[in-house]
Amino acid sequence: MARSKPSITAVPLGLPLARALDQNSSLADLSRRLAQSNARHAAVAHLLPESLRAVVRAGPIDDEGWSLLVPNAAVAAKLRQLLPRLAETIRAHGWPDLPIRVHIRTP
Repeated sequence: MARSKPSITAVPLGLPLARALDQNSSLADLSRRLAQSNARHAAVAHLLPESLRAVVRAGPIDDEGWSLLVPNAAVAAKLRQLLPRLAETIRAHGWPDLPIRVHIRTP
């Protein structure tokens, strides 16, 4: 009795991430918002005291505002004192004047 060869199924190659993001409007919008949030964070990071710079992270951005993520209430309180300077720098870069929200991120 002849043994049959096992069939080999072709596994489709995955799409590169950038191409997949471009082909899906929801993912493209998410990618654009992520890039905008990171760009805003990079523009204001030099205004943060060194002790805050290491712990403040860029968060979500939407039509209602931009979020900065912090690890605790003490950092949030200090960051809120700096919000007018951060907002001024954001406007100077030509971005829309959105409220800046401060959120304590949970581990």
